Amino acid sequence: SQSSNDVIPTAIHIAAAMTAQSQLIPGLQRLEQALGKKASAFQDLVKTGRTHLQDATPITLGQEFGGYQSQIAFGVERIGRALPSLYELPQGGTAVGTGLNTHPDFPQTVIAAIGEATGLPFVEARNHFEAQGAKDALVEFSGQLRTIAVSLSKVANDLRLLACGPRCGFAEIALPEVQPGSSIMPGKVNPVIIESVTMVCAQVCGNDLTISLSGLSGSILELNVMMPVMAHNLLESIELLGNAARNFADRCVDGISANAERLEELAEASIATVTALAPIIGYDTAAQLAKEAFKSGKPLRVVARESNVLPDEELDRALDLMRMTRPGL
Repeated sequence: SQSSNDVIPTAIHIAAAMTAQSQLIPGLQRLEQALGKKASAFQDLVKTGRTHLQDATPITLGQEFGGYQSQIAFGVERIGRALPSLYELPQGGTAVGTGLNTHPDFPQTVIAAIGEATGLPFVEARNHFEAQGAKDALVEFSGQLRTIAVSLSKVANDLRLLACGPRCGFAEIALPEVQPGSSIMPGKVNPVIIESVTMVCAQVCGNDLTISLSGLSGSILELNVMMPVMAHNLLESIELLGNAARNFADRCVDGISANAERLEELAEASIATVTALAPIIGYDTAAQLAKEAFKSGKPLRVVARESNVLPDEELDRALDLMRMTRPGL
């Protein structure tokens, strides 16, 4: 009443769904929580924004971390949307999906027992020929893992960049010291947790390519013949992401501190704050102020005051950095 052709894909679905529920989702939720706490703690710290790695209008450090938090939260949502495909089990299709040599009630009976044993809402595949002839559910789930890896890598790389220094870089935040960073440069501390996370993300993206190619070339007529490598890579990606997210939260994000003085220094030095003056004094005049500030090395606020483009009170209101982090003119 059974065949490896329905048992093995069933086992893959069960293993992937259970590991996602027990390791991946809790790990991502832990990281989301850690980023959310930092977003709240840093909500009143204004800093310069950056686009194309060039100075841009102000943003708060809390807003930046809030964006990171949402990326991870959306990752959890993506997993939730992809799990129903894994909950469909091909058990009972036997050799080619027809169910030959099985009792008509066999699939429902076995799958109900699996659901009771695991506590997960497994159901019989809506179409056994699709469930055994293709592995689209695994390809889909891996694609969501790849998306999460891309999000996680963005967060990790941003934090590494914001912490670069300590004297000759941004140095807007400080990462917790985990281990000595250099055998030749005393006192150097490297962002090792962040870099371990980026390696995990690269591995997950590589695993996804393997899974995609296995779905592409391995699904031949009534059976995918590349399920072993798909299973290996999918389970590895789930475990790696879950563990990396938790480790990222525990050993890095929780210990991040903000350099308030540096944040204020760079925000005040940014010429991009002239954007707030453009609707008031006109684009051309604002552009001229920006050029003069850059050429002289003076803060934009000083150049604007010296140029008498606005009364002091109105100028200070227009160049209020915190005000620039919210919608409005």
